[in-house]
Amino acid sequence: MTITRRDFARHSAFTGASVALVGSVGALSTAPGALAADDQAAGAEGGDGAAGEGGHGPGYGPLVPDPHGILALPAGFSYRIITHSGVTKLESGEYTPSNHDGTAAFEGPRGTTLLVNNHELKGARSRWKHPVPLVEGLVYDPAASGGCTVVEVHRSGEVAEWVGIAGTSTNCAGGSTSWGTWLTCEENSDRAGQNGMTKDHGYVFEVDPYDRRANLNPKPIKAFGRFDHEAVVIDPKRGHAYLTEDDSEPNGLLFRWVPPHGFKHGRGQLRKLTDDAGTLQATKCFDSGGRFVDDLSRATRIGTVYGVDWIDVPDRDGRTVPVREQFDDGDITRARKLEGMWWADGGAYIVSSYARDESPGEPHDGQVWFYDPKRRTLTLKVLLGTGGQLDGPDNITVSPYGGLVLAEDGEGGQHLFGATESGRTYPIARNELNVGTEAEPEFSEFAGVVFSPDGKTLYANIQDPGIMLAITGPWRRRRPR
Repeated sequence: MTITRRDFARHSAFTGASVALVGSVGALSTAPGALAADDQAAGAEGGDGAAGEGGHGPGYGPLVPDPHGILALPAGFSYRIITHSGVTKLESGEYTPSNHDGTAAFEGPRGTTLLVNNHELKGARSRWKHPVPLVEGLVYDPAASGGCTVVEVHRSGEVAEWVGIAGTSTNCAGGSTSWGTWLTCEENSDRAGQNGMTKDHGYVFEVDPYDRRANLNPKPIKAFGRFDHEAVVIDPKRGHAYLTEDDSEPNGLLFRWVPPHGFKHGRGQLRKLTDDAGTLQATKCFDSGGRFVDDLSRATRIGTVYGVDWIDVPDRDGRTVPVREQFDDGDITRARKLEGMWWADGGAYIVSSYARDESPGEPHDGQVWFYDPKRRTLTLKVLLGTGGQLDGPDNITVSPYGGLVLAEDGEGGQHLFGATESGRTYPIARNELNVGTEAEPEFSEFAGVVFSPDGKTLYANIQDPGIMLAITGPWRRRRPR
């Protein structure tokens, strides 16, 4: 059933336009002097990201500098390098590819952990020292540099790594499925003949970490559309897929794919879909007064709730016009830098990294929204104001200990940071690997943040040069899920 602007406005008026927050993660704000929504009710001040390092707020205390110059962590925590581009090697003998990005973790056989790791490599293979190797049978486009590797971590500490898919482009984020596979997203929509590519790009591919044979002869899931994909999650109850687009001029879109009648998800089912299977739709939001919302940057307060309608995409493959340009002003709602997603609490957490002059609303350094498919609403859960200590959230996960964990891809220092249910922020790690110079230091983004299936290890990537890290320590405040 489609919820209309009138229905949403009438419901909001009936409830006094005071809409409760959705989900179990508390609202968060790091704008200087701002209050988290649930701290406002208690009359307490919200954190600005510094409290954890000061030792008086949430989190695990101040970050201790790393004598090895890689990762600062709180006292009692430690890290281990799992893969390192140009240092560690694949089973086939080549070096681990570079530019680690989105990652998923799965429970492997005999106590192992299986991780599928994206490598965000764009353009011709000659551009990169360590592209994803072209393993026979696993290649989509032999001209493309990107792909995924599968990493197997044993209890003994032994690590094995092999190619899951090759010949894809700019594998940024993606999403895990309830049936134990990884959906890897191409954040590049070059056509065959552009930038040396021999096939069209801008698709989602499925990678099975358990069955290498299932990855043979890679096939794009064209039903999910062709655009600069960032992330994807699957609603395990309804079967809908939600997808983010990281693009600009104009800003990108949040999509929903509705499966065809009778379709059931499972291993190998997505590759059986026809190119036009199901319906691809884009969001159209409206506020509690029934007014159309043209861009998510219009939201300036934690707890803002928008009603959502879904508008069919005319040409999902963008054969002549890119998908996001197929809509007139007033047709759909846009957002800048739509990035990571995570399915939890009955809905999807969705990141918008920042907004500046290209967006019609207020500038910000990051938002996290929660989409509730039952209520058909988007609720603003996180708002990072400009000028704060944290900016540019990208990959996201929901912690088994409560709250969110986000990977920073912003200006200056780069952190992994958490947010408690009460809305307070705290640092978990700081990247200390300087890839610039002493005079002009530069620190690469974090990516691929995900907990192991048993919740004991937090995996994360430093994208440049490409390092996967396993972080362990005295995690606490675990809650059942």
